[in-house]
Amino acid sequence: MQINIFSENIYNSIELDEKKYIDIAREILKYYISKPDIYELSCLNNQDYDTLSFDILYCDNVKTHQINKEYRSKDYPADIITFAIFADTDENSRFIFDGEINLGEIIISLDGVREEAQKAGKTNEQELIFLISHGILHLLGFDHQTMNDYEFVVNLQNEAIKSLKLGKN
Repeated sequence: MQINIFSENIYNSIELDEKKYIDIAREILKYYISKPDIYELSCLNNQDYDTLSFDILYCDNVKTHQINKEYRSKDYPADIITFAIFADTDENSRFIFDGEINLGEIIISLDGVREEAQKAGKTNEQELIFLISHGILHLLGFDHQTMNDYEFVVNLQNEAIKSLKLGKN
């Protein structure tokens, strides 16, 4: 199976090793889909595909505020916004082209990464990896409308990050 991840940093004030985070995102996705209990609950279950793809956009709080307001009717910046194109489409209407599933897009505010890392006593890298893993779970169809759902998602993230030995600096 092939995994295509496209990345763009439009926040000129913060440099980012995009290849490094693409590689990390790829490992996280592979981890999630290798776990039967996660895979079976995901939007990929019972789908026929050979390629998965998604985008990551790195930006600032101004951009996530604009997107949040325009698409979600929420008037505040977000540290992460996920457009889970495949997971959020009705099962009978999901589109697979030439064996490729486009899971969607993860938008991460690097301002939000810094702010949340500082609040939580983490490094920026640890917070960024946490958000990438969170966004991937959303792309796979995991949501958290309740506190139990949120705890379930966070536990999956922590399990993946620990198992893959990520974000140790």
